[in-house]
Amino acid sequence: MKRFSRRMLAAVSASLMVIAAAQASAADNAPVVKAPAGAVQGLREGSAEVFRAIPYALPPLGARRWRPPAPMPQWEGVRAAQSMGVACVQPPMAAGPYDRGKVAMSEDCLTLDVTTPAKADKAPVMVWIHGGTLIWGSGHSPMYDGREFAKRGVVLVSINYRLGVLGYLAHPELSKESPEDISGNYGLLDQIQALRWVRENIAAFGGDPSNVTIFGESAGALSVEYLLASPRARGAFDKAIIESGYLFTMPELRAKRGEEFPAEAIGQWLASKLQTPTLEQLRAMDARQLVEASAATGYAPYGTIDGKILTRQLVDTLDRGEQAPVPLIAGFNSGEIRSLRFLAPPVPASPAAYAEDIQARYGDLADDYLRLYPAAGDLAQNGLDSTRDAVFGWTSERLVRKQAALGQPSFLYYFSHSYPAADRADLAGFHASETPFAFGTITKTPPAWPAIPDTATERDLSNAMLDYWTSFARSGKPSSTLGLAWDAFGSNSAFMTFADEPRAANGFMPGMYALHEHVMCRRRADGRQSWNWRTGSAAPKLPAQTKACSAAP
Repeated sequence: MKRFSRRMLAAVSASLMVIAAAQASAADNAPVVKAPAGAVQGLREGSAEVFRAIPYALPPLGARRWRPPAPMPQWEGVRAAQSMGVACVQPPMAAGPYDRGKVAMSEDCLTLDVTTPAKADKAPVMVWIHGGTLIWGSGHSPMYDGREFAKRGVVLVSINYRLGVLGYLAHPELSKESPEDISGNYGLLDQIQALRWVRENIAAFGGDPSNVTIFGESAGALSVEYLLASPRARGAFDKAIIESGYLFTMPELRAKRGEEFPAEAIGQWLASKLQTPTLEQLRAMDARQLVEASAATGYAPYGTIDGKILTRQLVDTLDRGEQAPVPLIAGFNSGEIRSLRFLAPPVPASPAAYAEDIQARYGDLADDYLRLYPAAGDLAQNGLDSTRDAVFGWTSERLVRKQAALGQPSFLYYFSHSYPAADRADLAGFHASETPFAFGTITKTPPAWPAIPDTATERDLSNAMLDYWTSFARSGKPSSTLGLAWDAFGSNSAFMTFADEPRAANGFMPGMYALHEHVMCRRRADGRQSWNWRTGSAAPKLPAQTKACSAAP
């Protein structure tokens, strides 16, 4: 028995020595970067080095809730950057392809992840801004893994920013305590602070601070549009990619414009609904309780036109050429509204009822509308297509047109790829379905996402998109050895379709942009209607033609 015990003790001791040696070896191989913000120790994953949950601002807790982000002081020693960060506080998400299940969350969430090629030096940098309606999401999702970018010599930074009521609430008391007499836009200010952090620190990780591309999808794409428009973000980035962006009307801080109530008034209304009339009471509320109760009231976060951070409506900024003059990629997906059906208009009772309804709503533009979305077609599909075009198609083409007018290379894409699981779920080309292809993470999608088959076709399409995205970040010109040349958008309306493979073409969706641009122009000129997703049988009656909108579609 004693002999057996001695043998067991010797075996256990040997095992512990092996484990200790392995841990020491892993620690020796763990990369350490001494950045101006402080030293961080990350992980080596294949040919990439990964640094997780690095704070770029002080936690917005207590009195810092609803204040602009404060820079993080330099820390002492080496900070561990090896564990997954937490999401910013957000309400539960409805079941569907975007639901990631239970996630760790906290108000202390202003962190970013950096994935860099080992021994990188002056590599192009891409900064990812996640989507989620400015309500949900996290930069730490496995679908946003940056190792495929690192394989192509690119540093990927993925950021968190404040969401929902914690990120976008405007209120007179908040404005009063601000030196600039403004409030709201805290999530946008977080993004700007993260970009400052990148400019100041990314060289230590092997990135080129003078070559930074921002990109995002959905609300992340909207955030990129805000950054293009914001004077505070000027000079913080060098290129932009907008995946499924939209140009909805924003509220102004104090003035009512058309259907949009002032942002401060919305904040007062929310405080009354929450029975928290003072700022002190709002700051004292538990973060999760506050976020969930605010969402239950129907509060929807948007950027606020405050004259400082956002100076005017995005469409006006684009018309005046005041956006950042940088190269741009923008595009959208064929089935955007299939996973956003609440945006689609009701299906008409019959073709005749549909044609009559469109005539009543669109007046002299009804014939143009019915040529694109005909009464003889699938009426349910018409609603999906017209909403897609009014929200995402018009936005994408408007962005590349306006950026090209500044003399900047601008590239338009259309993602129409689908696969069996998406087809079975009636989600072909659904909103955000391009994201795992652009990241090379087709096997790392959320649990309820239609499973992408790991086939040569899917991998080749993903590799081509990664090539286009990363080459654009490197040089401002998207290219791939796996796909055709991608021409800049110009008089020939050049674009790239991502179907089963990349396909270059000219003459994008004839008539689509002209119709929706003319409708938007009339609504803007009239001043009483917002520009949003209402189209077809959900559209308000179109205002009469004016001199400002005299050109026919």
